[in-house]
Amino acid sequence: MSAAISVQSLCKHYQDVCAVDNVSFEVQQGHCFGLLGPNGAGKTTTIEIMEGIIKASSGQVLYRGQQVDSNISQQIGIQFQHTALQDFLTVKETLSLFASFYQETLPQTKLIELCDLGDFLDRDNRLLSGGQRQRLLLALALINDPKIIFLDEPTTGLDPHARRNFWQLIKNIKAQNKTIILTTHYMDEAEQLCDDIVIMEQGKVIEAGTPHQLLAKHFEDVFIYLPCEQVSSELQAQYRWKDLGDRIEIPSKNVEHTLSLLMQHQVALDGLHVKSANLDDLFLKLTGHSLQS
Repeated sequence: MSAAISVQSLCKHYQDVCAVDNVSFEVQQGHCFGLLGPNGAGKTTTIEIMEGIIKASSGQVLYRGQQVDSNISQQIGIQFQHTALQDFLTVKETLSLFASFYQETLPQTKLIELCDLGDFLDRDNRLLSGGQRQRLLLALALINDPKIIFLDEPTTGLDPHARRNFWQLIKNIKAQNKTIILTTHYMDEAEQLCDDIVIMEQGKVIEAGTPHQLLAKHFEDVFIYLPCEQVSSELQAQYRWKDLGDRIEIPSKNVEHTLSLLMQHQVALDGLHVKSANLDDLFLKLTGHSLQS
């Protein structure tokens, strides 16, 4: 599979601060690629270099083997986390305005269908709900029919229903062989959407791979949780189970065997919860804190 983007030995220095420190990765054509990390990890600087907004101190970004140049803005789409929309314009008028900025654009009817804008085309931008505004911003990112789309925390502030609707829009866009670079603080979002992820901290890549590969690499166990009052302190100490305050965490490589052990010790199983490790657990293990903290 060919790489849509190749980031090679990227560095960015601000006086005595190294914001990006020798970062390399590839984004495959038609994949949704997640760039994850806490605030200050260097991911925003990396993304801005990839978008051609700022220049690297060293290293390079290649698009289909070619270096980024001044024409890149015509070839990519960007949905910024914070974008000011013109007041007193309707959604339809906004689409027409942004279309005038590009040499080639998608037909407006296709954009409207793709981003599900039909119900509020004549609504003033100021009157849009959070979900409607994000769908419009996504349409603006797609207006020049880019092969590569950057989405910067696109569902921040949306309610769970609107977030899941937006996920489906992203899946529909990816199905057209578009390449998507996604930054997000929602680990369930990354697990749902991303084919590959890179985790950054303090300017460096600390882990990279598919979500499944990384979880298999770092976790062999599933986790069983029980209310504290149901597990004696002696039993906790014997098996070195972790006390989380309100519940006991029991790692297990064989859930059936562990449940049998609990029943042998006459432990009540009311309130039992079984959970596999997820990306939030991975991030916590690698960095010592949750991504959303």
